Amino acid sequence: MQRPFSKGTIAIIVIVVVLVVAITAGLFFLLRRVTPLVNLGDGCKVTTPAGSLDLDIEQAKVAAVIAAVAARRKLPERAVVIAYATAIQESKLENLDHGDRDSVGAFQQRPSQGWGRPDQLIDPVYSSGKFFTALVKVKGYRKMPLHEAAQAVQRSADGSAYAQHEEDGKILAAAFTGRVPGAVHCWYPAPSGKTVLPDTREAARRLGRALGPGTTFEAPSRGRGWLVAGWAVAHAREFGLARVGYDGRAWVSADGHDGWKADTRFTAGKVQIS
Repeated sequence: MQRPFSKGTIAIIVIVVVLVVAITAGLFFLLRRVTPLVNLGDGCKVTTPAGSLDLDIEQAKVAAVIAAVAARRKLPERAVVIAYATAIQESKLENLDHGDRDSVGAFQQRPSQGWGRPDQLIDPVYSSGKFFTALVKVKGYRKMPLHEAAQAVQRSADGSAYAQHEEDGKILAAAFTGRVPGAVHCWYPAPSGKTVLPDTREAARRLGRALGPGTTFEAPSRGRGWLVAGWAVAHAREFGLARVGYDGRAWVSADGHDGWKADTRFTAGKVQIS
């Protein structure tokens, strides 16, 4: 007959189990704090009430530029949705330097068809502008089926293919136009072995290329502010930005995967970058 454990043995077992659990939890917390992005690589996430999407950072940069160019032209959100659905179909929202025949850029526009020079078309500001210039000439584009509007601009082999990306286009547009606050966040490992100083001046210059001359990080409206904030987060790695703050929230590159957190130091009057 097996003898039952003594009270002392049971106490030792309980202590060991508690210690193992405590050590495991402590290690997890430590790893989370010291190297929060060690297994996360880099990327971006867009989250809205309609759904969420994962992007790589280059895709997020293209998406941010498209929204900014549309805002500069005072275009409706429907135009942005059409642009996103088109770019997803044509290039997976990537700024390609190659494509079918002589097609290049996010919209795969062809120099031989009069869209511009190759070096111009791989500039997302330029290519987005050309797309919107053609789109607004399509009579009734706001109300017609998305694939018809996109096809009227692109004239591709199969115009119906654009329709499959409409819902993703709506999610991206709600986020990058700033209609849904704090919908964009990105993450990436910190550069190893060196200190990166934020280039806020170049960031402001590049934002101005998309939104228009004289653009600053001032936010005349919350929609505009969150558009700019999303643009800044998408471009943070490129310009070495450690923090973007706006409207009572902040995104910090060191904890980028955690998204936007409450921070009362930042008001709705201006997007602050550092």
